[in-house]
Amino acid sequence: MFPRLARLSAIGLVGFVLSGCIGGESALTSAPPAPRPGLVGDPRLLIATTRLPVGDPIQKPWFSSERSADLIFAEARLTPPSRSLIGRGGWNIASVDGVTRTNAASSFAQAALGRDLLLYIHGYRESFETAATSTIQLSEGIKFSGVTGLFTWPSAGSTLSYVADREAAMWSRDPLEDLLAAIAKTPSGGRVHIVAHSMGTLLTLEALRMLRTDAGPSAMERIGAIVLAAPDIDIDLFARSIERLGPDAKKITVISSTNDRALAVSSRLAGGIIRAGAADRERLEALGVRVADASEFGGGIINHDLFLSNREVEQVVKRAIERERM
Repeated sequence: MFPRLARLSAIGLVGFVLSGCIGGESALTSAPPAPRPGLVGDPRLLIATTRLPVGDPIQKPWFSSERSADLIFAEARLTPPSRSLIGRGGWNIASVDGVTRTNAASSFAQAALGRDLLLYIHGYRESFETAATSTIQLSEGIKFSGVTGLFTWPSAGSTLSYVADREAAMWSRDPLEDLLAAIAKTPSGGRVHIVAHSMGTLLTLEALRMLRTDAGPSAMERIGAIVLAAPDIDIDLFARSIERLGPDAKKITVISSTNDRALAVSSRLAGGIIRAGAADRERLEALGVRVADASEFGGGIINHDLFLSNREVEQVVKRAIERERM
């Protein structure tokens, strides 16, 4: 699933040689090649969280499901997949450093300074480690060339915690708005591309509404693509949120699926009201957002994480980000 480091090295070498030829100079006198982009060149994950750290100093599993009164910033140092003779492993978190509660939003913004940021916001029933794994998988899958970040809220990580998770997500609205506002205010920064999944899409839309209201439309200029994957939101509430975002709604791409079993259960829990991620394409497009209907790719039992498990749907995220870079 992750690209081979050897292949990336070969591509970098070819690019270096070609650049010397095109410039009409010997490779010996050319400038050294630029660092490789993405996680391969910068193996770290920026973390903004409303979870409490585990231990002091912090230790595995790094962050718990308990609520932190303050937003916390940290950096996870990553190790790439192994290439042993008995198989390949995945990316791993080697350590979590620089844990701080003081000016956490500003610290996160400074850590991403000057580069585009991919910010993932997870959904229901996620631990810190599963959310981090999904973030890394997404970044590598779309070959994101900037900095990768995760906003993680205190999900209980349990199947029976749906109501508690919804409360924890909504409790995290202010910290997420603070984070986005800090990024928007940081001079000479890149754009932040947001990918939110399931219940995390409700948190994301609420924070964006608040950001636009509190900081004005100019704060939204730093926001690039907004991808809402399988949004677990009441369709009427979703429509109201889109209306409040005004012209910024055009940045939104919804990945929907009418055969998403998880959203069907959520709909029953909500009294039968359809969730935005399971609504018909025409109904969503009438709201002014882009829609990628992934129903035909849903051949599994749940079909709730197609943006991670299906290559074609994954590329929807990549194209959405590329459009907002132009």
